[in-house]
Amino acid sequence: MQPGCYCLVFANPAAVLEVGNLGPVAFRAGYHLYIGSALGPGGLSRVERHLRLERGYGRSPHWHVDRLLLDPRFRCEAVVTAETCERHECALARAIGGDTVMGFGASDCRCGSHLMFRTGDPVDEVVAAFDAIGLAPAVARPGSRFEKAMVTGEED
Repeated sequence: MQPGCYCLVFANPAAVLEVGNLGPVAFRAGYHLYIGSALGPGGLSRVERHLRLERGYGRSPHWHVDRLLLDPRFRCEAVVTAETCERHECALARAIGGDTVMGFGASDCRCGSHLMFRTGDPVDEVVAAFDAIGLAPAVARPGSRFEKAMVTGEED
């Protein structure tokens, strides 16, 4: 797969999770948006790894987001991806902005967080943020064609 950046959109009830070196983190009920990059070997196949982990396949947690993926209270409702060879995840995090979970997913950069919170479905806002920084987003939602959408960029 091509390199790129992505946003995982989770829906969840209020919950407290132990998140690596962040310790116990309180999550509000609503939607959490995780911004990540996939520039290394395999590119956007990293997103497929995240989704396999959510379904119970894969190895033990490695990244902060893995804690959300492994907890059944967090459901991945959508994935927004864009192909790029450049690091855009910090610009995307800034473009989305708003309420954050401090320190989450940003241990390798100077951002305060790569996990944002919204009370309502944020997919349209995420797509607009990708557009605003010059990336061409592809949206995939769970359903009969979810896996195909991840590979081809087609939507239901």
